[in-house]
Amino acid sequence: MPPLQQITFELRGEFITLDKLLKACSLAESGGRAKTMVAEGRVQVDGQDELRKTAKIRAGQVVSVQGARIKVVPEGASESTDSSSI
Repeated sequence: MPPLQQITFELRGEFITLDKLLKACSLAESGGRAKTMVAEGRVQVDGQDELRKTAKIRAGQVVSVQGARIKVVPEGASESTDSSSI
């Protein structure tokens, strides 16, 4: 089984809808495909099945879909946690 893809998504604004997040992270090739994935029960938010296509995803939440895990962080947070900067 291939390793789980870990994605950190930097949130700009208060929230992003679930379907737009899946598309933004390239886990769905289109908004329609993202909505289908959610409707089929293939997406979890914070470990719970999420069937609302436009559920509001906020910083601190974790979205899981087959083969990938998306950690949503506030804007600017990814730089402060990156210890590899020169």
